Order: sequence, then C-alpha cells, then structure tokens
Amino acid sequence: MAAHVAPEVSPSRLADVEGFTVRRALPQRTRRTVGAWCFVDHLGPVVTPPGPAMAIGPHPHIGLHTVTWLFDGEVEHRDGLGSEQLIRPGQLNLMTAGRGIAHAEEARPGWQGTAHGAQIWVAQPEATRHAEPAFEHHAELPTVGAGPAVVTVLVGAFADVTSPARRDTPLVGLDVVLRPGRAELALDEVFEHAIVVVEGEVTVDGTAVVPGELAYLAPGRSELLLAAEADARLLLLGGAPFGEEVLMWWNFVARTRDEVDAAIDDWQEEHARFGQVASRLGRIPAPRPHWSAHDRSG
Repeated sequence: MAAHVAPEVSPSRLADVEGFTVRRALPQRTRRTVGAWCFVDHLGPVVTPPGPAMAIGPHPHIGLHTVTWLFDGEVEHRDGLGSEQLIRPGQLNLMTAGRGIAHAEEARPGWQGTAHGAQIWVAQPEATRHAEPAFEHHAELPTVGAGPAVVTVLVGAFADVTSPARRDTPLVGLDVVLRPGRAELALDEVFEHAIVVVEGEVTVDGTAVVPGELAYLAPGRSELLLAAEADARLLLLGGAPFGEEVLMWWNFVARTRDEVDAAIDDWQEEHARFGQVASRLGRIPAPRPHWSAHDRSG
C-alpha cells in the first residue's frame, strides 16, 4: 500500500438528545462536513427499562436527508407525509426534508431492550434542497465480504454492489463489521472519508480509533487498511468534498440566517410546510438562534 498521511483523529462531543447521551462526531469546529455528510450522532449501547425508551417528539427539518441505522433495538418513525415505519437492525430509513418536513422517533409502548444506533444527516445540494420532502425504507441492503470484514452498503456503491437508497451528491456510507484480522477496502480517490467506530477498537492504517472518536481521511486514497484484535464495528462515510457553505442551526441545514429564521417561525406557527405528524408525543419547540435574539432586541 502506498504511504499516506496518517488519519486525523478528533474526539466526538457528548450531547443530550431528549434524555439520551450521544457521541456527536460531526459537525466539529474545524470540520463541518465530510463529503455531504454533515451530522453524525452515535447512541448507546444502552439497556432501557420498559416504557418510552426513545421519545423524540415531532420536530422539523429542512435541506437534508436523515439516515437512521440501528445496530440493536427498534425505533418507530412517523412523519408529516403520513409515513409510519418501524425500523430494526439491518434496515434503513432515509427521509428527505427538502423544503420542509417534520417527524417523530419513538419506541413502541412497553418496549424494553438495548438501544444502539446512529442518526446521520446529509446536506442536500442547491439543486434539490428546495424540492418536495420524501421518505423511503429499505428492509434489505446489499452486503459484500472483504477479508475478515462484512460490509453493508447503506448509501452509494462499494465493490460491485450499490445501495438502493437515494443520494443527491457523490456519496458512500458503509457499515463494516470487522472480525479479528486485517481488511483492505478500496476507496474512491476523489472522496474524503470519515471513520466512526461504534464497537471495539480499530486501527486505521496503524492508528488506533475507538468509540467517541472520528478519524478523517483526506482525498487521494485508493485503499484503506483496517485491523482489529477483537470483534469491532465502524461506519465509513465518504463523499466528494461538498462545495457549498452550509449554515446549520438546530435541525435545519440552510445557507442563510433568513432561511433559518423563516423555518423557525413556520414551525412555531404550525405552518403546513412541515405537515402533521401522528405522534403520541408533543411537538418540540424550536430554539431561537443568538442572532435572532440580538436582532429582535435591537
């Protein structure tokens, strides 16, 4: 393998999501996107008691795709299009926000088990971010072997298989289950990549990476060497560098402050752009950004 610059490893930060502590790998102060991937939350594993283990009430999004992927447990998705979909490990939910959509994520009443999963966002490009919202569920995704690794293709293509999930920009998302040993993965040299370990410890071209860290790989790589001494699991996310500056606030991926302010106003006023979510949970109010507070006080 040709010599490469060592992966750039940085810590995730801890965040609270409706009572659950998550490791937020993206965005970071010095790195807002990897390809069009702009947000990565890793939840669990955590054993939950009987009752509402996951209870995230209706909340809005604009300008992004939400990619929900579970390693354990189950979550029920409900959105403003009328979609109601239970998702389990090995299945993929992909919701396209476009000009605006709301959804809720909740456990079924009485459910008990281990909650472990990832919520990942993809920034939509200018060409599609004002379009109609959509939802898709994929009960099966393609897998391929790579030495001691089994690779599930969430988004994009790897080896000779392609995911059926939507993508609006050149993108790849892989779930890699790695048994003890070494696995070599082919990469698109145009893409930048990020590795988020969700179980165990993985060495990436000789650099150790554990849960709670993000390893960044700059464009120019055609291959990647992964190794583990015990069972491990990771997400490999990549894409062509996203050529648009994004403004992220709360659940919105926009370009300007005016767009964010308008989305907040519409959500607070229950505007039809987000639809009505048939949820047992209450709507989550939108926080005001610092610039809105400043502008309104001035």
